[in-house]
Amino acid sequence: MNSAKSDPSYMSNDTTLPILYSLKNCPYAMRARIAIFYSQHAVILRNITLNNKPKNMLDASSKGTVPVLVLSEQEPKIIDESLDIMLWALSNNDPSDLLHKEDSSSLPNMLKLIATFDNEFKSCLEAYKCAKRYHEDNLIDCRQACEIFIKDLEQRLTESCLPGHRFLVSTKLSLADIALLPFIRQFSKVERQWYLQSPYPHVRNWLNNFLQNAMFAKVMAKYPLWSPNSEKIIFPT
Repeated sequence: MNSAKSDPSYMSNDTTLPILYSLKNCPYAMRARIAIFYSQHAVILRNITLNNKPKNMLDASSKGTVPVLVLSEQEPKIIDESLDIMLWALSNNDPSDLLHKEDSSSLPNMLKLIATFDNEFKSCLEAYKCAKRYHEDNLIDCRQACEIFIKDLEQRLTESCLPGHRFLVSTKLSLADIALLPFIRQFSKVERQWYLQSPYPHVRNWLNNFLQNAMFAKVMAKYPLWSPNSEKIIFPT
């Protein structure tokens, strides 16, 4: 994948934009970047590593994990939960209507689905990943615990959406789709051959449509690690 240095916005000197501390493959940072991409609300992207957390980030948020969005360095105001960053970005600008604003019941339903995956599926996924990594005897049990949630998505994609336009809560893209995407991507990688033959064709199609999209390539672009002397990187380009 091409480096961000090939894009002229890499050299921007804008100092008025919010600052996003991010990590390329962290699923929480990933979904924050996806929402910002769709909102087209520019931020200064600082790509970091958790092995060498920058003091600037820790001064802004003591939790020490990404993503962290610093809205203003002059009067520090931060958002350090990925879902809150997503809602902030899309509340500012939502040209694709990911929040489905005309349907008052849609956002609460989306938030409920996201909470289920954040609070329940994520722990099952971590157990599944560990079972695979350490060759534990309970791999199948861990996978089946995850499948309870995957089956729900398969059912949603089968029943509620039109052919060729399948999304999780309606016939169009939503906050729920982009919030769950990074975690379903992780699930798909644990036992790749099993996943490709699993009885979840709609989930596979849903995921593949994102992974093959130009949006995903831009969100997952490789940027150099940030340091205080780094050139500013404006995201999205």
